[in-house]
Amino acid sequence: MSLTHRDVATVGVGGPVGSGKTSLLAELVPRLRDDGLEVGVIANDILTQEDANALRERFDGVVPPDLVAGVETGACPHTGIREDPSMNLAQIDAFLEDYPDLDLVLVESGGDNLAATFNPELADYSLYVISVAEGDDIPRKRGPGVVDCDLLVVNKTDLAEHVGADLGTIERDARTVRDGPFVMTNCKTGEGVDSVLDHVRKGVLFA
Repeated sequence: MSLTHRDVATVGVGGPVGSGKTSLLAELVPRLRDDGLEVGVIANDILTQEDANALRERFDGVVPPDLVAGVETGACPHTGIREDPSMNLAQIDAFLEDYPDLDLVLVESGGDNLAATFNPELADYSLYVISVAEGDDIPRKRGPGVVDCDLLVVNKTDLAEHVGADLGTIERDARTVRDGPFVMTNCKTGEGVDSVLDHVRKGVLFA
């Protein structure tokens, strides 16, 4: 396993509000657990524990409640994952106190623009999740979240026909603006999730 200085692998999951980060985590975490991995989850929010509470409900019976935590950044969540990740790193340490054999921590953070990138001290590997419902021009806007992440996840592909988005355009632009891979997903049906998991395995767990 590829380890950080904190002796636990970390994956950042960023993307705009409503892109489907929580739904993706709800699909990924049980699969990771089926791999025999002990997994922790951190949800970044400005002033509440709402996202963390929602994840605890989604993971009820799958992940121990004390391995799902909320970090209240007090400002744009990007500050807690990019400029000063100390609160998130402290939470990882807190997990390790009770779970010294923890294998992986997923750090989720939302934002309404394309700039949710992760400090390399915090994330060994990063996903950026966008929704087809936001329009098929998102990749070509070339925000750092889209361009610089390790894996771009284009979610809610089932909505394309309802919002006038062209999946072919999205795929073409994603290839144009990125050097790295991207995956098209529909978390409602699980389509593409196994491919995301394979990238995570190769990128951080078995690198």
